[in-house]
Amino acid sequence: MTIEMQENGENVAFRKVSYEETKPFLLYKHYAHRMPSISYSYGVEVSGKLVGVLTFGSPASRTLTIGVAGKEYARNVIELNRLYIDDGVSKSNLASQLVSYGLKKLKPLNKIVVSYADSGMGHIGYIYQATNFMYTGKTKTRTDKWVGVGKHSRHYENGFSSIYREVRSSKYRYIFIAGDKRFKRSVLLHLNYKPIPYPKGDDRHYKIGDTKPTILIDKDGNKKVINS
Repeated sequence: MTIEMQENGENVAFRKVSYEETKPFLLYKHYAHRMPSISYSYGVEVSGKLVGVLTFGSPASRTLTIGVAGKEYARNVIELNRLYIDDGVSKSNLASQLVSYGLKKLKPLNKIVVSYADSGMGHIGYIYQATNFMYTGKTKTRTDKWVGVGKHSRHYENGFSSIYREVRSSKYRYIFIAGDKRFKRSVLLHLNYKPIPYPKGDDRHYKIGDTKPTILIDKDGNKKVINS
């Protein structure tokens, strides 16, 4: 189903998109420059041109799925893992409209949506605040096995050796319960992360092609930064 509207004389349409349609945005435009796990994907068109995508998928961490509301709801947990809108698009609220559209599509499926705003990219998460996510705190800075530029630690392969660990910046954690009233009430009773007031501050916008620097630390605490 496609939802269309008119804004300032331009046609704006929200619709499901394929995995292939997300690739040009996620591989070359989004700062992570890699494909995440994708279970559901949506996009927005302006005057017939696809200008942004939103994707949801299985979290990389099994611990996260259990930690949100216990084992009973682990299978309901998904992550809003990518959101991208092209530079120069005149609609200032297009990102929040796309997120709202995606959440409405998930509502009949009874999902617990977790998303993170990366402090390492200067993000706070105002999009999630505008779409009524609950803010549940900030994760701690940590390190993972470094498995190569543009790869996640879950892609570790036996035989790969490195003297470095990669620094994972702290992130603002947001949760949205997309489901019917009974499901929402039950999840709220079991939620392990309690809602707290929204954080505020300057939210930096990155440009097409920007990449988050990779920060590595060896066993002696020496730091190496890779800008790629």
